[in-house]
Amino acid sequence: MIKSLVGGIVAATAFVMLSSSAIAEPEIVKGPAAEPDCFAPWAADTQFFKFPKKEGPYRIALANGYIANTWRIQMIQTAKAYAAQKDVAAKLKEFKVVSTGEDVPAQISAINNFIDSGFDAIVVNAQNPTAFGPVIKRAKEAGVVLVAFDNILDTKDAINVNVDQKGLGELWAKWLISHIPDGGKILEVRGVAGTSVDTDRHNGIHEVLDASGKKWDVTEVAGKWDDPTAQKVTADAIATNGPFVGITGQGGDTGIVQAMIDAKHAFVPFGGETENGFRKFCAAHAADGLKCLSAGTGPA
Repeated sequence: MIKSLVGGIVAATAFVMLSSSAIAEPEIVKGPAAEPDCFAPWAADTQFFKFPKKEGPYRIALANGYIANTWRIQMIQTAKAYAAQKDVAAKLKEFKVVSTGEDVPAQISAINNFIDSGFDAIVVNAQNPTAFGPVIKRAKEAGVVLVAFDNILDTKDAINVNVDQKGLGELWAKWLISHIPDGGKILEVRGVAGTSVDTDRHNGIHEVLDASGKKWDVTEVAGKWDDPTAQKVTADAIATNGPFVGITGQGGDTGIVQAMIDAKHAFVPFGGETENGFRKFCAAHAADGLKCLSAGTGPA
């Protein structure tokens, strides 16, 4: 969503595309954030940015990385649809979207190009949390509002907006433990390597499993949050390392279930994302033993 905020205060964890985009570095001030009921500071030391007022209309860019799954496609289409609304479009001079795949330097180059082109704000779904230091500095010095969401940036010099991704991994693992009392062999279908979401969820899963006191043998594969990719790597894992007593998937979960069906793998407890196809499978096969936990983040 696009927040209209004239000279307002924004927490470093709040999602804003500001009507107060700056021509100078933002001032760090005391909170609370704009719309504190919606945007909560991540920690006690979260910084709050105050941007000088700037009149619109505004030039906003969305610098996306990975694109090859339905979540990212829906994310971009939702952003375009929102920007096209009459009241929002009236505040925008330009809304531009670029996707650069898994190429981190290409994504950094795209952000640099938006800064050089005079965009007021740049929203980024970052391909890597630690590689963007120089471009973050450039944006700050240029007074460009930089907002990272979903896959965020490891910095206090940009606005980061996210849910507790590590907490989702912890939630899936706790649920699996409750349904698999004796431990055993687990299949973990991860996302896109190097991204903060994949790392945080993975760490949450393993910290909970390791602390459970049970013995777990975890097979990890990279499904890239994509149904066809997740289906293929799941099929390969079942053939080489199966059977499994439980599964957790970060995305592409419809493909994971389809691979189980194709391989005639017994249905087992599955902690997964919020995809519609996955939930349909869970409902259709609940009586056959497919117990599911569906929890995650939406792309809107």
